[in-house]
Amino acid sequence: MSIDLSLDRLERLLPHLPYTRPTVHIAGTNGKGSVSALLTSILMASNPPLRVGRFNSPHLVSVLDSITIDDVNISEGIYYQVRKNVEDVDLKQGTKLTGFEILTMAALRIFETENVDIVVLEVGMGGRLDATNIVPSSCILVSALTAVDLDHQAFLGDNVALIAREKASIARQNKPFILGRQLHHEVEEVVSEVVAKSSGTLIRALEISVSERTLPKYSILHNTSAAEPPTQIIDFRLQAFDTSAQAHFPLQGAHQLDNLGTALGVIESLLMFKYSDPDVYALHLRERITKETVSNGIADVKWRGRLSFHTISVPTPPSSTNLVVLVDGAHNPASAKTLGDYITSLLERSSSQDDADVVIPITYILSLSHSPPKTPLQTLSPVLPPSIGKSTLLLRPSIALLPFSPPEGMPWVKPVALESMRDTVRTLLPNLSDDDLWVAPNGSIEGKGNDPLRQALKWAADRHRKSRGLVVLAGSLYLVADFYRLLESGFEKH
Repeated sequence: MSIDLSLDRLERLLPHLPYTRPTVHIAGTNGKGSVSALLTSILMASNPPLRVGRFNSPHLVSVLDSITIDDVNISEGIYYQVRKNVEDVDLKQGTKLTGFEILTMAALRIFETENVDIVVLEVGMGGRLDATNIVPSSCILVSALTAVDLDHQAFLGDNVALIAREKASIARQNKPFILGRQLHHEVEEVVSEVVAKSSGTLIRALEISVSERTLPKYSILHNTSAAEPPTQIIDFRLQAFDTSAQAHFPLQGAHQLDNLGTALGVIESLLMFKYSDPDVYALHLRERITKETVSNGIADVKWRGRLSFHTISVPTPPSSTNLVVLVDGAHNPASAKTLGDYITSLLERSSSQDDADVVIPITYILSLSHSPPKTPLQTLSPVLPPSIGKSTLLLRPSIALLPFSPPEGMPWVKPVALESMRDTVRTLLPNLSDDDLWVAPNGSIEGKGNDPLRQALKWAADRHRKSRGLVVLAGSLYLVADFYRLLESGFEKH
């Protein structure tokens, strides 16, 4: 199945399924999901609370988690009732929507019928022709662009400038457009041009600073009661408030500071931009959003599968082994570099002179999506071999390769062949012994649920019996989804 990027069908259907909710629209290659989670948490923390709808794609565990109201997944009953209504109208009008267009329209209809106060809407792919860009300009309060990098080149263009142009084209006339921190200088030039052409207002994301004295101190060497490092304390200041403020920030990784800066840029615009639509002021955002509510919202944010730590107990007869698993959906070279940099920083913070001769096991459980022209080598080279940076640790890496379960409603998504991944690992780690490489057996490719992942975790647990170390599960959000489904089902049930 091919992906058909067009707004023609939705433009014909929207008059029959109108949408009027105030909306924040977010595009980007990496970070847009984190920004959407931050905005949801901050807006929900307002006083009195705003009722916040959010649409993310792809879904994680179930299609129901792609549509939330106040950070709670929509119920199965509501989803399928509204989806059927969209499908019936689609059939009557003969518009022949794609699967993603039906999902997007179902989300918009749910937010409309549930009368949410504000919607946080994440672009699916690109921006200009993405189904979410059907939302009328009258509804858009702010558009935002997170970090742009190479991904989906077959659909968006073969260089960063072309991709940035597609993504920045969600900009709307006379509305603010928040530009997050970029790694590629050409992005800013392209975005400035696109936003100016749309008669929007370009605003840079806020700078966020960390209180150095509170940087997390965490060791993967020694057993502790909690798997996740302590939160950082960050300093921020919005023009709407007369003084700066602090907040505990639970999301891990330096890149999340950039995502927070983008989210706070959106909040700043909601409070300060001079909107012409009186309906915006009916939300009373200046009264409901304060320094305290923003701080509380930042502290309460949750976003699974992005540098998320979990401790799981894996049966290793005659007992069991507790594994510390760092779960991250890194699936392209840029996000893989972010993951690799974070692991290096974690190793540096974990080591001391006393640990100079300690050999630490680090196991990578990996699966990749087949998405040319992106190659396994491009995605895996930023994380393999692991870099210890300034750490004095000695690492023993091991690698487990497996397929992910077919994602619901996306039959075109396929895992990279295990043979191709194995060859890539051998290229990156030529000295890796056969004992330190596990490849899922033939026949476990599709339709086998979590069995390959269960086997991989048991293999990893055998390697971590004597030393805590770290297990890193990454390469695909679909593998991350398998991990969370496994957590929900539990090892003991199989």
